Formats: sequence, structure tokens, C-alpha cells
Amino acid sequence: MKVLIFSTKKEAVEAAVKVILKQVKTKPNSTLGLASGSTVIPIYNLLSKKTSMSKTKTFNLDEYTSTKNTLRKFMQKHLFIKTKIKKQNIHFPNAINPKNYDREIENAGGIDLQILGIGQNGHIAFNEPCSQFSSKTRKIKLSSSTRKSNSHFFKSPKQVPTHAVTMGLATIMSSKKIILIATGKNKAEAIAKTILSKPSAKTPASILQNHKDTIIILDKTAASGLKK
Repeated sequence: MKVLIFSTKKEAVEAAVKVILKQVKTKPNSTLGLASGSTVIPIYNLLSKKTSMSKTKTFNLDEYTSTKNTLRKFMQKHLFIKTKIKKQNIHFPNAINPKNYDREIENAGGIDLQILGIGQNGHIAFNEPCSQFSSKTRKIKLSSSTRKSNSHFFKSPKQVPTHAVTMGLATIMSSKKIILIATGKNKAEAIAKTILSKPSAKTPASILQNHKDTIIILDKTAASGLKK
């Protein structure tokens, strides 16, 4: 695990985009694993200005099971309509046949680069605390803290979905390369547990310590919990 700390959020975003661009330019038909959420919005905005990604295949980490405000719409707004990614190359998990998603990823040759954010409780994708490290794509109940964190995407708290379908931790770990980006003081505790604690299901992101090629990109506020 490699940890990169930058003075500002802008510098952290630029560093993440640099990693993604290198992957896409080195292998134009790369398969990317994509995250959603506030952290990646500036990443996608900058990325779309620098490359078309016309040959890229994408697999999103997760999707809500029942809501009109889908993560597919989020991705459409912040990345897909701004690039030339072909519709047939865009993939999302679904609750009807979640296990098929892992097979689709395998058939695509595996994920070359997985992009991750992190929740305040240490979740990656929607793998909430105590998710098994061996987990594959599946339906999951969202924790109250995750629903609260995502509530700003909805008109009212009642509209926030209670369930989602998510890539499992084992699915994520099968990626050839992983980058996780975190910015802001509210992520400091989760990042500290991810990097400093022994891998534990209580902090799902801590499994990344066991991955052979993971880069964690932080601004100084997200890294503040790493100081002794």
C-alpha cells in the first residue's frame, strides 16, 4: 500500500486523475471500476476534460435497488455524457442477478484500475462494517450513517434508499490496481483505521492492506489522523 498526502484537495484530485490518465493512455481499452459520491465529482470533471475514454469499459461499484435518483444518473451527469464511453461498455450491478456481475467482470478480463472513495465508517463501495472479506457482488442493507451521508443527494431523508447492490470486497480485491481517494477532516478517522489498524471486517477498507498494488491519495485533512 502506497500513501500519498497532498496539501490541498485540488492537488489530491489532480494526482488521482494523473493515475487514471496513465492507465487509459497506456491501455486505451482498459476496464475501469468506478465509484460514485461527492469525492469523485471533481475527479470526473477534470478527467473528462483530458480524455475521451472512447475504448474504455466501465464497471460501477454499486447501485441502489429502488429509487429514481440512481447512481447511473449520477455517473451520466458527472462523467458519461462528458466523454465518449460507449453505452454498451457501461456496466452496473443489479439486484435481480448480482452474482452475474462478477462473471461479467471476469469476461471483460478483470478490472485494470479500480477507483474507490471511503465512507466515514470505513466502507468501500457499499460494503458496510462487518462485511466478509470473501464477499462478492450482492444486495446489502445500508447503515444509518451511510444513508445520512448520502442524504444530500436527495430532496428529503425519507427518499434515501435503504438497500443497494454492491461489488463485494473480494470482487474489489481482484482488481489489478486500486486507487482510493479521501479528502476532508470527516474522513480522517476512517483513513487512520484503514492504514494503521490490522485488517478487520470492522473497517472494510482495511482489506486494502492486503492488495499488491494500492495507492491511497489524501489531502492533509484526511491524513490528519495518521500523525503520531
